[in-house]
Parts: sequence; structure tokens; C-alpha cells
Amino acid sequence: MADQIPLYPVRSAAAAAHRKRAAYYSAAGPGSGAEWPSRYQLEDESAHLDEMPLMMSEEGFENDESDYHTLPRARTARRRRGLERFVCGGWKLLCASCCDWLVNICQRKRELKARTVWLGCPEKCEEKHPRNSIKNQKYNIFTFIPGVLYEQFKFFLNLYFLVVSCSQFVPALKIGYLYTYWAPLGFVLAVTIMREAIDEFRRFQRDKEVNSQLYSKLTVRESKNSIGHGISEDVRKSSGLFYCGPLAPRGSGGSQSWQKRPLHSASSCFIRTDQLDGETDWKLKVAVSCTQRLPALGDLFSISAYVYAQKPQLDIHSFEGTFTREDSDPPIHESLSIENTLWANTIVASGTVIGVVIYTGKETRSVMNTSNPKNKVGLLDLELNQLTKALFVALVALSVVMVTLQGFVGPWYRSLFRFLLLFSYIIPISLRVNLDMGKAAYGWMIMKDESIPGTVVRTSTIPEELGRLVYLLTDKTGTLTQNEMVFKRLHLGTVSYGADTMDEIQGHLRNPCPQMQSQAGGNNASSTPPRKAQSSAPKVRKSVSSRVHEAVKAIALCHNVSPVYESRAGVGGEAEYAEADQDFSDGNRTYQAASPDEVALVQWTESVGLTLVSRDLGSMQLRTPSGQIQTYCILQMFPFTSESKRMGVIVRDESTAEITFYMKGADVAMSSVVQYNDWLEEECGNMAREGLRTLVVAKRALTEEQYQDFESRYSQAKLSIHDRALKVAAVVESLERQMELLCLTGVEDRLQADVRPTLELLRNAGIKIWMLTGDKLETATCIAKSSHLVSRTQDIHIFRPVTNRGEAHLELNAFRRKHDCALVISGDSLEVCLKYYEHELAELACQCPAVVCCRCSPTQKARIAKLLQHHTGKRTCAVGDGGNDVSMIQAADCGIGIEGKEGRQASLAADFSVTQFRHIGRLLMVHGRSSYKRSAALGQFVMHRGLIISTMQAVFSSVFYFASVPLYQGFLMVGYATIYTMFPVFSLVLDQDVKPETAMLYPELYKDLTKGRSLSFKTFLVWVLISIYQGGILMYGALLLFESEFVHVLAISFTALILTELLMVALTIRTWHWLMAVAEVLSLGCYVASLAFLNEYFDVAFITTVTFVWKVSAITMVSCLPLYVLKYLKRKLSPPSYTKLTS
Repeated sequence: MADQIPLYPVRSAAAAAHRKRAAYYSAAGPGSGAEWPSRYQLEDESAHLDEMPLMMSEEGFENDESDYHTLPRARTARRRRGLERFVCGGWKLLCASCCDWLVNICQRKRELKARTVWLGCPEKCEEKHPRNSIKNQKYNIFTFIPGVLYEQFKFFLNLYFLVVSCSQFVPALKIGYLYTYWAPLGFVLAVTIMREAIDEFRRFQRDKEVNSQLYSKLTVRESKNSIGHGISEDVRKSSGLFYCGPLAPRGSGGSQSWQKRPLHSASSCFIRTDQLDGETDWKLKVAVSCTQRLPALGDLFSISAYVYAQKPQLDIHSFEGTFTREDSDPPIHESLSIENTLWANTIVASGTVIGVVIYTGKETRSVMNTSNPKNKVGLLDLELNQLTKALFVALVALSVVMVTLQGFVGPWYRSLFRFLLLFSYIIPISLRVNLDMGKAAYGWMIMKDESIPGTVVRTSTIPEELGRLVYLLTDKTGTLTQNEMVFKRLHLGTVSYGADTMDEIQGHLRNPCPQMQSQAGGNNASSTPPRKAQSSAPKVRKSVSSRVHEAVKAIALCHNVSPVYESRAGVGGEAEYAEADQDFSDGNRTYQAASPDEVALVQWTESVGLTLVSRDLGSMQLRTPSGQIQTYCILQMFPFTSESKRMGVIVRDESTAEITFYMKGADVAMSSVVQYNDWLEEECGNMAREGLRTLVVAKRALTEEQYQDFESRYSQAKLSIHDRALKVAAVVESLERQMELLCLTGVEDRLQADVRPTLELLRNAGIKIWMLTGDKLETATCIAKSSHLVSRTQDIHIFRPVTNRGEAHLELNAFRRKHDCALVISGDSLEVCLKYYEHELAELACQCPAVVCCRCSPTQKARIAKLLQHHTGKRTCAVGDGGNDVSMIQAADCGIGIEGKEGRQASLAADFSVTQFRHIGRLLMVHGRSSYKRSAALGQFVMHRGLIISTMQAVFSSVFYFASVPLYQGFLMVGYATIYTMFPVFSLVLDQDVKPETAMLYPELYKDLTKGRSLSFKTFLVWVLISIYQGGILMYGALLLFESEFVHVLAISFTALILTELLMVALTIRTWHWLMAVAEVLSLGCYVASLAFLNEYFDVAFITTVTFVWKVSAITMVSCLPLYVLKYLKRKLSPPSYTKLTS
């Protein structure tokens, strides 16, 4: 349908389009949800599609239809970059296409199909299923060495030195000794291979641990459990029946590695899904009803039944299938949904389950939502790779100039190649060695920092990325919050109760309420028509005590919480609770539910005296403060959905036969269904500003006739085939009218320690924070406010739900008019916008100070990380603590895992692991900043060290008739790059411009790093000029001051070169460390001591004379003193920002 939409506005349609746009923006939000279906229906009609332009064009601007245009600047930029992408990315695209073609030929992906699984009859299964094992390793035994070598030599620097080292096997091209080239290259490769081998072995151990989990299998041969191994052949048979009990008595220590449908249990069970969607709450799963009537487990093999399931897909929140039993008359068909499903990586937390395996291995939801790990390369490495290419161009140009000045005499191509080898030190291989050793040092410093204990560096190749971040993508549950809800406030309209006045509520509940008792008895005895009863009820003003009783009872009944008792009277397939063991003792009871909000509410009712002691699918029992047990029959349950934003329950009091419909939900959903009041909206706003999550509670009394009429209509709606959801919603909506408003509750989700100051610190550092969560929109918005991710004075634009291109276009235009406001968008709307308006959405969202994405799947989180990388080119960091965050962590440029309640899966998959969110501030501001600035200084200084000796070689060859003869040979070259200068140069990893306390106090210092000024072509050019100046001074000075023998030139120039390098290190250092001074003295001592053993290169008698000393001193002074003067003047005239803070 979107293909019929024109690409630019039509003048004749302007009036109609304006009317439609006005109608759309006049909608008041979710509160006017009743108007949405008609609006959406109008937009979906093809007759109106040609009136709604979606994309921009130059004609659109001329027609003055700017309201319809989404980001013209983005479109212009896209056209401008078109030619650049075509030219620069053509070769890369061709190579990638060839590689993908080869991969597809070698490993064809099997098409995913729907399947039919027969119970106990594996021979009836038509297709095989993948092995039930996971694999997170990058390589195997055959691809390890080729893969690691490819990852190394795809960088120009390493490939260049491989070619140079191989050229030394050709006699005509040999210059010096083989070890001078192969030793550094071999060292780099050995360190890299060892590091990759250790990482690969750790991944293998983690996979082995997961794949070795135990399970119990029901076999056809005997109707009892037989223990098997998690990776045996039987696991791959999808028709196998499995028994699974609670995690604690089974002792397997991990989540199940197959996917099941509950077939035979105590009709329901609770599972944990924290490793799949990040939510730590227990979720209720219901078994297939027709299997509950079987007398024994073994009867599962005697029936003829099968499960038809949809093909494997990514969505973890939906499932469609059917359960069919053929041997009954007539055949039984039962629909299966998400409530009948247990995904892989979920844990059976309470109850027992007999399930049939449908998806295994690569077809499970958890594996399909996990992206393959990639080799992360830091931005600094990429920048240095570009600089080495520039150096290579300079190397070739210099060699060509030398051959040209030589006059192309003889075999000039051989001379050209020899010059390339002579000047090869322009690109020093020690650059990789020093940078890799520096990265290891940074990782050691991070793990030894006592201010962030427990921090682990798992990827040692990208510590500098911590200093270049612009976007921080963070999970909510367990990362920003502790996922611990605390009841804070109860508001009844005229009176409000807080944490310090809860004892008043206890006093009201201890005293019986005569008004409520008489009212309940009157409702039970009379047969007054419902409308009349409802209209007369509000006229009687209830006392505060009766209103407290009603509110607390409604909170204690309207939920989906189940009490769980630890004591059990059996283990195995028939595990049940014994009545004798259910003593309802408070110390032995815990509450479990799908939402922590509900648990907090029920725990609060227990604290004030009304306790939920028992619950099953059909009833629940409450214990009053006096010890009396009240039993309520659950007639209907209406669970919470993201569309309705409310949940309800219809219960019958067993003692009075009174039927009541209780409902609670978000204020935007409840304000239109409760009776008129003048306080709800104001109090909801007050609680929201305090960071509390609000719920509105209401009720409606029903007669028996009313309920029977509703039940018949509700049953018919559930049996309908077409538009079932709409019909069911319409029937339930008939009850949601003129409900009596009981109370407003406020619950606080406790934040992690120091979350607010940490987020403020990151914002002041110029980092934009995006919160990506699988939680509900209201919850995510509330946490964004309470954590100060969104400031209190900042506007929030809630992106309305969109399902097609037209709605996405209108909502994007509405968002485009907002300025400096935070964006809140759901995963479904995000998917639609990314499908049609990816670039426009990215451009708009990147301008927001904060973005909140709710109901995000693991795949969507990873896609958002890649979207920011592609459209902004900035560095991104992902922070998470659950298995659902692994894909996002692996997709981001830098991943940080937090060890928390949701396990260690995210921590193990991350590049850096921390124990608390607040440690991220110091990790970025101190260690990230220092790592980047130190590596930038170290990399440029190593290049300077190679450039200066190459300049001396060029001067030497020019003076001696452009001869391709090396200036320094053998040990002199090896010693220059190692023991003579290595320790002082490497000591730059200890340098720091400001103290850690200052870096934490002034996070604005971090902003400068994102501009990349510490390492750029400008700073690189400065070092090139310094190298040319010093190399020329050293070589020409030695040639001018030498007397009779050429060996004196070598002695003077090489000694002055060593002294110059040591002085330049001292010039570069900003804060001295005692190890730096030791390195300087040690290197100088090593050189002086080695002079006695360098008879082959130096005249020992000459270097002991005063003439040698003053000549070396003069040349060194001329090469270094002007640079010291320039540095002093620059600091005085244009001091860097950090010096203003330290002075």
C-alpha cells in the first residue's frame, strides 16, 4: 500500500491533507484512544493515500508544504555523500560480495519452516532439527591460524612489514641481518596468537559448560525418568518428552538449553526469563488443558497427539501453534500461545513441567537473537593505520626522488627497492609492539584501580575507545535500577498516606468497618437493578475508614501474584504441596508475579495487615488482621497488555456471594473509565515528579445477572475466528464504565547506587545517553525521570504507536516541530520507522538530549547500536547486565557488562566488566581519557623515532652520491629500537596531564577527546617537521664536525641521536613518574656501557676524548633547545585547557 503513496506533495490535495493533519494533531494522546481506530482506518483507505505525501522533494518546498517534509537537510546530505560512497566503497563492496558468495556456497543456510511434532513418535517427524548445542567460538582447529593471520595482515602496517621481511630472502635486496626484520614481526604475531588462543579457549570452556547441562527425559520404554546428557544424540530429537523441575533441587546451575511447551504439570508453573528479556520477575505459564485429565505420565505415550508450531522467528513475545489429539471423538483442537511456551534460556522457578521439544540449537529464540561476535578495532588503530598509509606514500615518493636524482643508472628498479628498504624505518614495526604493550598496561591499571574494584578487562585491544565515546546505550532493569519496588504512597482523594503514616492504615484495618459490612449485606440481599445501584452509591459519603478498607482490599485482590512456600511434600513429577505444610507462616512465604510492581503492592498489603496466603487458578485467600481467612473465587482475569495499559479481575466473595470487578492501570488509561473526580490528574502529576510509578485502582459491583450476561458474550468473543482480539476487547470495555475510583498508589523503583550523579557526569562530558529496555513505556518513562536521565524541566515527546508508513510520517513531522525534548519510542514503532524512514529518524533522534526505547527486543538493541555507528560515525558504548543485552554489547564499539542479579552472561560477553554502574564514570573519565591521550602520544613518538633516523639516512645517501648504502647496520639498528630508547618511550604510558580527581571533577575535559585533536593529521605533520629538522641537524652536524675518518661520523651522529631521543621523551612528559626517571637513566647507562663492546662500529679511542663529548653536546643542543623554547612559548601564549585547572 505504501507503494501507492506519491513522493512529493500535490497542490490540489493541500486542503484535504491539512484537514487530515489537523484531525490527527487534535487527538489528545492515549486518552483519546477511542478515536484512533477510525483515524487509522481512514488513513489506510487507498482513496486517501494520494493526499498524503511522505517524502521530500524540491517541488515540495516550492509548494510551501514544509509540514510534510521530514528533514530536508538529511536528504541533501544523503545525495551529497552518494558519489563519495560509490567511489570509496566500491572496492569494499566488491570484496564483501565475493566473500559472502563464498560463505553461502560453503555453508548454505537451511530454510526455516513450520513443523509438526508428534508425541512419542520420532519416526513421524518429517525433518531433522539442528543439534541442541551452542557455539560462540570465532574459529575452529583448522581456521584458527589462517583467521588470526588474516585479522593481523588486513592492517596495512603489518602487511607492509611482512613484505619487507620476505624481501630479505632475496640476495640482491638484502640489507642487514634477517633478525632485524623478522624478530619484531615474529614477536608481534606470537603475542597476538597467544592472546587470541587464550580468548578462544575461554569461549570454548563457556560453551562446554552450557552444553553440558543435565536434563531428564521420559522414554517410551519405561514411564520413569532416565538421566541423560545435555549434548547427547537424543537432544536433537524434537519429539522427545522432557521432565523439568525447579532449579534448586535439580542443581543443574543454569537455564534449560531446549524449548518446551508445558504438557503435564500442576496446570501452571513459574519461569524466570532474565537471560532472555532482562526481566527478573517470575512469569506464569499454563499447561495444555486436555493433558491435565490424564491419570499418569506414561499415558502421554498412549495418546495420538501432535503439536503444530510456527517456523522459528526472532520475536520472543509471541507464539502461534495448535495442539491436536486425534484419538478422541471428536478430535480435540487447542490453540497454543505465548502463555503455553517455555523458551530456551528460561528457568523453571516453581512447579514442575513435562514438555515437548519444538526448537533446538540454532533455531531457539535466544540463539536467533544473539549476533555473532566481531573483532573490534579501536578508532585510534584505524587512525594510525591511515597515518601509516600516508607514511608509505612519503616513503615511495622519497625513494623515487632518490632514484631520479641518481639518474636511473643501471638496474634502477633494484635501486628503487633498496631505497624502499633503507627508508622502511619511516614506518616502524615497533609501533605495533609498543601499542600492544601499552594496551596491556592500561588494562592492568584498570583492574588494579582500588576505586573501581572488581573491574575486569576482557578485550585488551580497545582501552582507548573508552576515551572517544559519544553515545552510551544502557539497559534499565538491573543496570540503572535494582529492580526492587517499594510502596511509597496511597492517595484516597481527600487524604494521602506516606511511609511515615502507614500505621494509621493498620489502625483502620484492625477496626471492623460497619458501613462496608452493611453495604455488602445489602448488595447480597437486594435485587436492585445495577444502574440504579450505581447511581445511588456515590450519594452516600463513605467514611475514611471504609474507603481505606475498600482500597486495601482492592489492592490485595487485583493482581496476578502467587504466594510460594518453600516446604514441599514431594519431589519429582507429582510434586505437590501438602496441606499440613501450608501453615501460612509469614517467614516461609515469598511472592512471585510477572511484574515487580504487583509484588510490591501485595507485600504492602501484608505489612498493613491484609495478607495473601493462598492462590491458584480459580481462587485466592486473604487473611485479615484478626486472623480470619477470606476466600474469593476468581471468575475472570484480564491481564495487563501494552495496548490496554490496565489489568482487571472479577471475583466472588465466598461468604457473601458478592461479585466485584476490580481494575487498576495507568492514569492515561483509567481516567476515561472512572467516575468524575477533580484530583486524579493533579496527584498523578505530583507523584510522577517524585519519580514514583503510579497506578489507579477502581471497582464496580456486579449482579449475578450482569455477570452471566457478560460471561456469555465474553465466551462467544473468545471463540470467534476473525478479529478475536477486537471483539474480546469490546466486550471487556462494556464493563469499564463509570467505575468507582478507590485510590491512587505510588511505587518507587530503587535506583542503583549513585546513578543520578553518574548520569549527570556523563552528560557534562558530552556523552548522549540512550536507554534501551524491554520494559513497558510508562515504567521506562518513570525511570528516565527519576534517574534524571531526563531533567524535570525537559519536555518529553512520546512517539505514538504507528503501524504503517503514513502514521510514521505524520508522527515524525509532529516530532520534528519539537525542540530540545527527550524522545520515548516503543520497539514496534521503531521497527516501522526504521523500515521507511531510517535516516530521518536517526537524524532527529541524534539531536535529542536523551532517548528512551521501550519494549526493545535484543535484536532491536543491536540494530540501534549499528544505526548510530552508520549514521553518525561516532563511537558507541553499550551497557547491560542480562543475556538480552549481549547482542547490543557485541554490536557496539565498546561493550560494558555489569555483574548483577541476571547472571554473568553480559559480563562475560562484554569488553569490560564492572560490578556497579557508578564505576563507569571513573572508567571513562579517568582511564578512558588517559588511555587515549597516552596512546596518541606514544604512537606519534614511535613514528618520530622512525622518521628521524630515515631523515638521517636520506641526508647520508644524498651526500654520498645517492648510494643505497645503510647508515647504521646490525646491532646499532636493533639497539636503537630496543634497549637504547624502548624503556623511556614506553614510559609515556605512565604520563598524565591532570590528576584523576581533577578529571572526575571537570568532566568537560572529556569533550575535547571526541574531536580527536590528540592524534590528527595536524599533530602528525608537526611531528614530521620536528623529525626532519632534528634528523637534518644531527646528520649535517656530524658531517661538518668529523675530522679524518668516517667512523667518527657514525659515533657522533648515533650518540647525538640517542641523547636527542631521551631529551625528547623528557620534553613530551607532562607529569613525571619515578619509573620514567629510572627508564631514562637505565637507557643512558646501557648505551654508555655498550660502547665498550661496539668496536666494530665505533672508534673506542675517539669516543673517550673531550672532542667527541663537546661535538655531541653541541649537535644535541642545537637539535633540542629550539623545541624547548617553542614549547615554553606555546604554553605561555596558548595554554591547553587542563593547565588552567592545575595552575
